Amino acid sequence: MILTGGDVIKDFARIAVAVPMCRPADCDNNADEIIKIMREADAKQVKVIAFPELCITGYTCGDMFMQDALIKAGEAALEKIMRETAGLNIFAAVGLPVRVDSTLFNCAVCICKGVILGIVPKTYLKNYGDSYEERWFAPSDVKTDIIFECENFNIGVEIGEDLQAVIPPSSYHALAGADIILNLSAQSELVYQDDSTRNLIAQQSAGTISVYAYANAGTGESTTDSVYAGYSLICENGEILVESEKLKRESQFIYCDCDIAKIRSERRRISTFSKFNKNNISEYQRVNFNIDNNIDKIERKINAHPFIPAEHERALKCENILNIQAAGLAKRLEHAGLKTAVINVSGGLDSTLALLATVRAFDYLNRDRKDIIGLVLRGFGTTERTYNNALELMRVLNISYREIPIIDACLLHFKDIGHDPEIHDITYENVQARERTRVLMNIANKEGGLAVGTGDLSEIALGWCTYNADHISMYNVNCGIAKTLVKVLIAHAADIMPEASAVLRDILDTPVSPELLPAGKDGEITQITEDFVGPYELHDFFLYYMIRFNFSPKKIFAYAEFAFDGKYNRDEIKKWLIFFYRRFFANQFKRSCMPDGPKVGSVGLSPRADLKMPSDMRADIWLKELDDI
Repeated sequence: MILTGGDVIKDFARIAVAVPMCRPADCDNNADEIIKIMREADAKQVKVIAFPELCITGYTCGDMFMQDALIKAGEAALEKIMRETAGLNIFAAVGLPVRVDSTLFNCAVCICKGVILGIVPKTYLKNYGDSYEERWFAPSDVKTDIIFECENFNIGVEIGEDLQAVIPPSSYHALAGADIILNLSAQSELVYQDDSTRNLIAQQSAGTISVYAYANAGTGESTTDSVYAGYSLICENGEILVESEKLKRESQFIYCDCDIAKIRSERRRISTFSKFNKNNISEYQRVNFNIDNNIDKIERKINAHPFIPAEHERALKCENILNIQAAGLAKRLEHAGLKTAVINVSGGLDSTLALLATVRAFDYLNRDRKDIIGLVLRGFGTTERTYNNALELMRVLNISYREIPIIDACLLHFKDIGHDPEIHDITYENVQARERTRVLMNIANKEGGLAVGTGDLSEIALGWCTYNADHISMYNVNCGIAKTLVKVLIAHAADIMPEASAVLRDILDTPVSPELLPAGKDGEITQITEDFVGPYELHDFFLYYMIRFNFSPKKIFAYAEFAFDGKYNRDEIKKWLIFFYRRFFANQFKRSCMPDGPKVGSVGLSPRADLKMPSDMRADIWLKELDDI
């Protein structure tokens, strides 16, 4: 599947790193391999490509770098590369020893359309372990202060060991406006070396909020004392997008489409990025070049469920999230001097997660779980399945519980306000929701306890809660948890709590419903939330990219179309995206007075910390953008 969408394509740059089968001192062969890769990359519409350190001569030439013959052969090979690639629409950085008078430098030569745009010398020479670069090369005595700029992106370059410096040149490059950092490297292969390299590059990419493309020397280099595996990768703001194969016995290049607009948006969002000494970048040379960013389609992996941790770290992340929820509630209980916690337990997803967090908080405080009071408040729509699951969950978790039917109280209130109970409208539903909250709050007061909220981040975003009902609590442990993540957390609890596993898995299989409308003739749930609000996985996706990266509606749509290819068509995505924007803006008034609760991830909607937004802001300009789709 591809991502398309007019202006959205302009946000991306197709970037590659290459591992040519270079041989030491075989400059003609090396030039041919580089030319071949550049042609293949250009055919795939790659716009920027980095090659390894000293790839034209080979990195492992040793004292032969002292020989004029090798230096001249490298220069001739560079001329050949430029001549043969002059017609290509691609920016390339190739490694070459460059002599200036009587001094030799380890350099990245940056070329485009047969022209040398600039030459970047290595700043920090590696002279330990198996490397003796100071034997042959001089360190740069000038700052490598060059940024290569075109209409759609800016490029900075550093070489190998530069990345290991306390303040790498790439840090200054990023501050000077480089969206893309190219590193031409020659790192020998050692056990666990790829783990160290991966972590270092991901960290630098995140720290500089940049695309970091790392090209490493491959198996063609000499193996006299070391092996070069060619492990290369591309990161975007700390996220590894693509990695090469190791120890491959042929030339290879890998590429991916990097979102430059997202990089720039993130730099604007993080205010500390721009707080630096401008003297460090005031003298940067800026070299302009022209390149057509004519990508026909974007090829990129997009996570359809951005709130859900990756499989390999899911258990650890789930534990961390549950502990954050528990720690927040524990602190509030201690601060308020409260003995008990009171929670409505419906047998649904949100109240189940809130109860699991509450139990963990009491265990954390070494308090008796019997001081947790679970309330089962049967209304007109409560089904036997959710009722029995609520009772069973509280039993296996060994908490106290009370059953308080609310039907009679609701009927009395219908009479008081003159509402016909046969009319199943919003009043019919909200009377029940507010009655449940009234009971919750009053029992909490009576028992000297704290009323625990259960509404999740997705419901808060959509305003899918009754104002002054489930909208309100004394502390909401779920306010930072998206609905798609709620399910994952409960599944994790089912894995680690054998005593509760069966009931938790049945709760996971139960349709999401507020159960405010009467059940069907066979006692089944008739009010399915997603039938009205749409798929939560879509809304969580919309919310993440709107709040976390400030994407425009068109860009969110393009990303969603790609991420959910084969599951939702264009019309469905557009329908629910419009629905999302309308409800998000219309329900800010509920978020403006939402209760306290812990943020657990990069997206939060608290008016005190994360979302400063007027309650009467209109959504017109966002909705208008979707009219053109």
